[in-house]
Amino acid sequence: MTRVAAIDCGTNSIRLLIADADPATGELTELDRRMTIVRLGQGVDRTGRLAPEALERTFAACREYAAVIKEYGAERLRFVATSASRDAENRDDFVRGVLDILGVEPEVITGDQEAEFSFTGATRELAGRTDLTRPYLVVDIGGGSTEFVVGDDHVRAARSVDVGCVRMTERHLVHEGKVSDPPAAERIAAIRADIEAALDLAEETVPLREAHTLVGLAGSVTTVSAIAQELPEYDSARVHHSRVSRDRVREITEWLLRSTHAERAAVPSMHPGRVDVIGAGALVLLAIMERTGAEEVVVSEHDILDGIAWSVA
Repeated sequence: MTRVAAIDCGTNSIRLLIADADPATGELTELDRRMTIVRLGQGVDRTGRLAPEALERTFAACREYAAVIKEYGAERLRFVATSASRDAENRDDFVRGVLDILGVEPEVITGDQEAEFSFTGATRELAGRTDLTRPYLVVDIGGGSTEFVVGDDHVRAARSVDVGCVRMTERHLVHEGKVSDPPAAERIAAIRADIEAALDLAEETVPLREAHTLVGLAGSVTTVSAIAQELPEYDSARVHHSRVSRDRVREITEWLLRSTHAERAAVPSMHPGRVDVIGAGALVLLAIMERTGAEEVVVSEHDILDGIAWSVA
C-alpha cells in the first residue's frame, strides 16, 4: 500500500487527491479530495500569458494543499498541469512558483497524456459492469480544452481540442470585461460553431460514433447532473455514476444560456466559480451528445486525478 498525492491544475480549477493505492488489488482508497476555483487560464486565450493575479490565486491554493499533503504524510506527489499552462508564454513563472511551494515541478503534459489519465481514472472501476457496454467514449470537458478518448480496457484513440468552458466564455461571451448576461443568440451561435469545428478535428483521430457508452468528466458535466437531479446542495455521492438523458441536458443547457447571473447563482448545487462559465460548458456537452447520438451520459466524479494517482502508485 502506497500513500500518494495527485494534483491536477487546469484552466479553471486546481484539485487535490490523497489516497492509499494498492496495485496488487487495484484498489484506490480515497482519503481527501478537494477542489479550488483559481481561474489560472484567465485571459490566456487573448493575451497568451498567465495573469499575475491568476498565478497568485493558484499559489495560494498550492500552499493550502502543501499543508494537507504534509498532514496526511503522503509518500509520493505528482503535480500535473494542463491546458492553460501549455498555452502560456510565461509558464516558467508558474513552474518556479509550484516548485518553491510543493518541492516538485509541475509536469505540463500533452493533451494525449491528459486523455490517457482521464480514461484510466474514469473507467478503472467500471470493469465488470454489465449495464454499460464497451467501448467507452470518455469526454473530459475542462476550462481550456476537451479530451476525447475511446477505449475498452485500454485507450484506442485520443484527441485534445481547444474548446472548454472558460475559453469559450472568454472568447465569445465577455464584452468590455463583463460576461454577457444572458448572451445574445449570435454569441451562442459563435460558440456552437467553434465546438462543431473542434468535433470535426476530434473525429479525424477518434471514432466518436463507435462508442456505446458516453462517460462525462469534470465540473461542467457534474454540475449539469446536480442540476438535473435538483439537489439541495452539491452531493458527489449522488452525482457519481448518475445518468442524464440528452433531452434533459438540452433542457438544462437552454435554461443556462437564457438565465441571468443571479438566477444561475441561486442554483443550490452551483459552485460560485462556475456561474459565469457553466452555460458554455453545458453547450459543449450537448453538442457532443448530439454529434455522437448518445442518448445519455454516465457522469463520473473519478477522472484525471485518479489516473494521476495510479500513475504515481
